Amino acid sequence: MEMKDINDQINKHPLTKEESKKQFVEMTEKLNIKHSFTFEEAWEAGEMIRRKQDYRNKIVEFEDQLKNIEGALTGEELEKVNPVKHSFADGCYVREIFNPANELIVTKIHKKTHPYFLVEGEMSVLTEDGVVNLKAPHNGITLAGTKRVIYTHTDCRFITVHVTNSTNLKDIENEVIAKDFTDKEISLDTVELLKNKGNLK
Repeated sequence: MEMKDINDQINKHPLTKEESKKQFVEMTEKLNIKHSFTFEEAWEAGEMIRRKQDYRNKIVEFEDQLKNIEGALTGEELEKVNPVKHSFADGCYVREIFNPANELIVTKIHKKTHPYFLVEGEMSVLTEDGVVNLKAPHNGITLAGTKRVIYTHTDCRFITVHVTNSTNLKDIENEVIAKDFTDKEISLDTVELLKNKGNLK
């Protein structure tokens, strides 16, 4: 049986937590496996992956619907309303974007982990962990694989900093932005997810 067939079977008939635990215990004993994790840790990792994948599917669907709404801005029209200032330092690209008040934005998919700074304004941000309200001054870290929905309550100025030796904007975009969630650099990594939650040392 191919791995794809196994995946299809699991997705068609997902096991309950109790059924999964029973199968985990039975297979562990049958195959005489010594795990470095408990069933609860494995279940939590699986749940995190499912939530992340569900969020990714829904945000892509939402973005597609948003693009088809009358008055939605894309491409050059969007760039005129949201001007970007580009700056460079040794090994760094600094991107500063202005977003007007009352704008609904779906971000691109970030390929690399990087810092961000909200230096002006207030916004609500939908992430896979829920909605958070950010008010300047605020800074944080954007993890690889992040795609957000943002609503600006006021005019906002948002800065991101990216490690790169390039000064060519097209090359930088290819380096730091993923075309879609199939990009191998942003794949769902169970071990990394657990580390980020502090469950593994």
